[in-house]
Amino acid sequence: MLHYISFGSGSSGNCSYLFTENSGLLIDAGLGIRTLKKYFKNYKIQASNIKNLIVTHDHADHVKSVGSLSKDYNLPVYSTHKVHIGIENNWCVRTKIMPERVKIIEKNTPFQLDDFTITPFDVPHDSSDNVGYCIQYQDITFVFMTDIGHLTDEIRFYISKADYLVIEADYESEMLERGPYPEHLKTRIRGPYGHMSNLDCALALAENATPKLKHVWLCHLSNENNHPDLAEKSVKQVLRSHGIVAGDGPEADFKLNVLRRKSPSEIFDLSPLPNPQE
Repeated sequence: MLHYISFGSGSSGNCSYLFTENSGLLIDAGLGIRTLKKYFKNYKIQASNIKNLIVTHDHADHVKSVGSLSKDYNLPVYSTHKVHIGIENNWCVRTKIMPERVKIIEKNTPFQLDDFTITPFDVPHDSSDNVGYCIQYQDITFVFMTDIGHLTDEIRFYISKADYLVIEADYESEMLERGPYPEHLKTRIRGPYGHMSNLDCALALAENATPKLKHVWLCHLSNENNHPDLAEKSVKQVLRSHGIVAGDGPEADFKLNVLRRKSPSEIFDLSPLPNPQE
C-alpha cells in the first residue's frame, strides 16, 4: 500500500511524505527541523524508513531544512543542478548539503529510488529552476506540482496521467486584487512565473483530468489571498460547470482535499483499485 502525508503546504513551509512499508520519500523540506522531527514522532515514522529527499525548487519555504535533514538522517538530496546551486547560495539554508549527498537529476529523465520510479518535469516559476514530479509505484501514478506560473503542455500531460494529484491553488483573484499586497508583488504572483489561482487550477483539472484520476489535493494556498473553504468551493463550482463532481459522495468523479499551511494532514491511503466509472 502507498501512503501520503502533507506536513505543511504554503509559504510558511512545504514538506510531503510518500511512503510504503519498505521505503519513504520526502518531497521538499521547508519546515523547521524540530517541527519535522516532532511530526515524524507523532506519526510513528521510523528514521530508517526515510530513504530519500527530492526537491522541487530552491525557495526557502521548500528547502529551509534540506541540509539538516540530509545530515541527521543521512539522506541523499535529489534535484536539478540549478536548484542545488540555489540551495547552496540560499542564506536560509544554514546547514548545507554535504557534497556526497548532492544528487543531480535532469528533467524528463526517469530515475529509480527504491520502490519509486520518478520523472521530473519542468514547472515555470521565478526560482533558479522548478520541477514537478511524476512518481510511479506499481500501478499507481502520483503527480506533484506546485508554484506554477502558467500551464504548459507538459503540465497538462502529467495531469492527464495522474491517479493521484497534488496541484497548486495559491490565490483567489478577487482577494489578491483587493488585498494589502503592493502592486509589484501582485504582478509577480499573477504573472507567468508566479503562482496559480483557484480558477486556473480548476480549469486545468476540468480540461485535462481523465477518468483514472481518483484524488486531488489543493496545495500552497496563500494565507492573505485565499482560504481553504473558498479554494475548495471555487474549484468545485468550476468543475461542476464542466460536468465534473469532486467530493466524497458516490456520485463524485474524484475526491478533493485542501492541504493546510501549518498543520499536517491525515495519512491518505493510495489504492491501485480502479474508479467505479472505469
